[in-house]
Amino acid sequence: MIRELITRFGRENIGFLWIMAEPLLFAGLVGLLWHFTHGATEHGVGVIAFVATGYIPITLFRHGVARSVAVFTANQSLLYHRQIKIVDFILSRFIIEVLGGMMAYLFMAVVLICFGEFPIPSDIGLLIAGWFLYAYFCFSICLIIAPLSELSEAMEKFIPVTTYIMIPFSGLFFMVSWLTPATRQFMLFSPFVNGMEMMRKGVWGDNVTAYYDVWSPIICSTIATMIGLILCRRVRRKLTVE
Repeated sequence: MIRELITRFGRENIGFLWIMAEPLLFAGLVGLLWHFTHGATEHGVGVIAFVATGYIPITLFRHGVARSVAVFTANQSLLYHRQIKIVDFILSRFIIEVLGGMMAYLFMAVVLICFGEFPIPSDIGLLIAGWFLYAYFCFSICLIIAPLSELSEAMEKFIPVTTYIMIPFSGLFFMVSWLTPATRQFMLFSPFVNGMEMMRKGVWGDNVTAYYDVWSPIICSTIATMIGLILCRRVRRKLTVE
């Protein structure tokens, strides 16, 4: 992880703090844009806080997937050390993204609370549980994307499109309670939506109505993780260690 941080951010300027600054800039600018185009509140919740709580998890997914592409080729020389496994490449990069997202979330919440734009979280435990379930599913997707990018060069071209397509199914722009019953049932099949609903329920508590199923992201993430580990094992046989 230290090697990855130095390679990615170097030792100049604010260094590894960029892992926190990138999500903050992205979420902050979009939040301000929504504030001026949608007004101060949406369905009774602050627009800036609502957008920020959605965009920081989305940034975790997008950056995690992007950093998983061709990760084995870029680091295969490290396999000379027998203690290092190919899953370590994905895990180290993803942990950095998770820590950066958590730091950004905390910093954003503290600053917005000081300005009265963010409520004091109603249920910290539910907020953290939602974040880790969301992160677990993101990691399982990374486990699949990383080996597929090694098996097919075309995969790298489709990933940016795929990350944009999943945005409507991420729960970023809405809460499930705002949807029609038929659409609500459909959206709850998305592990992203369940994790997002848990986080927002943890933030706003009884001020919002949240629908989520804890087992949906757990089951989906576990199945995806198993598939990813099988693909990683297949790719490992094709990697040459110099």
